[in-house]
Amino acid sequence: MSRSAIHTQLAWLCHPAQLAESNARLAQKLFNLQQYAARRCLGVKGPEVESPHPEDTRFVEAEWSDTASFDIAKQWYLILTHHLQDMVYETPGQSARTTRQAAFWSRNWLNALAPSNFFWSNPVAMRRAAETNGESLRLGWQNFLEDARQGAVRMSSTNEFKVGENLGTTPGKVVFRNALFELIHYTPTVKAVHQVPVVIVPPCINKFYVLDLTPKKSMIRYLLEQGLDTYIISWRNPGADQSGTTFDQYLQDGLDQAFRVACALSGQPQVNAVGYCIGGAMLATWLAWSSQHYTNGDNPVASATFFATLVDYHSPGDIEVFIDPATLDWLDGKMAETGYLDGKDMAMSFRMLRPNSLIWHYVVHGWLYGEKPSAFDVLYWNMDTTRMPATMHSWYLRQFYQHNNLIKPNALTVAGHPINLETISQPVYAVAAEDDHIAPWKQSFRLNHFLSGDKRFVLSTSGHILGIVNPPVNPPKRAFWVAPAERHQSPEHWKQAAEHHQGSWWDDWMQWLKPRSGALGKAPSVSSRQYPALGDAPGSYVLES
Repeated sequence: MSRSAIHTQLAWLCHPAQLAESNARLAQKLFNLQQYAARRCLGVKGPEVESPHPEDTRFVEAEWSDTASFDIAKQWYLILTHHLQDMVYETPGQSARTTRQAAFWSRNWLNALAPSNFFWSNPVAMRRAAETNGESLRLGWQNFLEDARQGAVRMSSTNEFKVGENLGTTPGKVVFRNALFELIHYTPTVKAVHQVPVVIVPPCINKFYVLDLTPKKSMIRYLLEQGLDTYIISWRNPGADQSGTTFDQYLQDGLDQAFRVACALSGQPQVNAVGYCIGGAMLATWLAWSSQHYTNGDNPVASATFFATLVDYHSPGDIEVFIDPATLDWLDGKMAETGYLDGKDMAMSFRMLRPNSLIWHYVVHGWLYGEKPSAFDVLYWNMDTTRMPATMHSWYLRQFYQHNNLIKPNALTVAGHPINLETISQPVYAVAAEDDHIAPWKQSFRLNHFLSGDKRFVLSTSGHILGIVNPPVNPPKRAFWVAPAERHQSPEHWKQAAEHHQGSWWDDWMQWLKPRSGALGKAPSVSSRQYPALGDAPGSYVLES
């Protein structure tokens, strides 16, 4: 934080002419605000000198405009905030990376200091306290204590949900378990199923049941209703005893093992694999590795589907502010003490990318207004964090994010083989989300530049989660663009030529996936003598805290 701030200040001091010009613009706006304040004191209300950006909802309540003192305080804050942020982005002679880092940290500090975040400068909080005779403050204090007890500002109530009871309830059996994961095989819901199974690799930084929330939102249930034999990996929540677990182990003892178990249970030589977020990056790495490891035509994966996946980390979005040598060295030291990266630390990093909507909104409504957090399944899942083993996570951040080695032919040696994404020849269906700030869609599109097989690309509306957890509903809530993707095609040209549809992309995916899933036949047994049922879905690993 301090380095980027100091660099920015020194850069401006080295350009006094530009600094004077910028300060003059600020002085003019403050002078205009003084005139505006004088008119407000006389009862004359005119156009605001500075208004919130359209996406800024902190000052939407009428008190912020109707009461002169709060209106003026709001505009003072907005003028200074907008000016400082503009100055950071306009910093002369500074690298783009340093500018992004300085803008990120200054934005977080400025958002934290907003008058809406404090009781005595928030007219809505004071009004509610008066209307409830202080009850809102008592409830807000209780919310604060509960958040402190849980170590995070809650986005959702935690009392209304329980995994296995009203989340992750699709029937199935755990058919394999090792130190890294449980493999869940779901019970078919139709008599005839496609014979080639689907194996889903969810992100190991979250729990898998985001794809099996409530029955209406469950992708798992949807796949079963479509007649697809469905498996999913449930990653273990690692502790200090697994600090030395490597990325290679996740591929060999994780993905490779899951694919081979699914083949054995289904009696099929291949499966259709699905990877989500970092699970997709793992799948792409495994596919490149398997092209070297399975050289006799016995590769167990027939096709690959990628959800919100990056393989080219050159411009990974706002998360890039955390990726520099000094930060990674500090993070390595922190993980060396515990053996893992705590899920709450990771979750807070992602929330800081959108602090007003993901942090301060819940502070204001919970602590100042005394509102009980609503029960929202996706937000509950987002709070149900997992850890990452130190060795694996450090390797992943440095090799993928810092050095971007995944896209460089033979730059990485994984489980004994140098890998090259261009050796991936399986047909690919890739989905990105238009408003995704974790895996920006234009960067996700670059997946198509490195794979050799046929590729179909989909751009869904919404973000990293709701762009994927996007079941068909009537009337349709979302839309998508879809078209084949060519190597070296730009995302802009692809979107211009793509077909636009209202509704969910899930149906389009089925039209692509079912012809690759074999003929319809009798549903296989959920378990077998070789792989007996070890317990009911959702298993035991997903319940570990």
